[in-house]
Amino acid sequence: MKLAIVALLVSGATAFTPSIPYLATRSAVATQVFAEPENEEGGLDLDLEEMFDMFDAADKGQDFDKAIKEVKKEKEE
Repeated sequence: MKLAIVALLVSGATAFTPSIPYLATRSAVATQVFAEPENEEGGLDLDLEEMFDMFDAADKGQDFDKAIKEVKKEKEE
């Protein structure tokens, strides 16, 4: 009888332990979360007014490179 109770408790305790694949992928997920992106593009670092100027230029169909030069030139003045 005691043996049956011990067997029941052991099987019940192991039912709630994490499985091996969970433990194996846990460190891989943590590495992905804290890893830095490989291909990070440089941003334009625009303030709000410059962003609106770029949106207006896009609405008008202006060339992106030309528009960004004009926006940055206006900021310097």
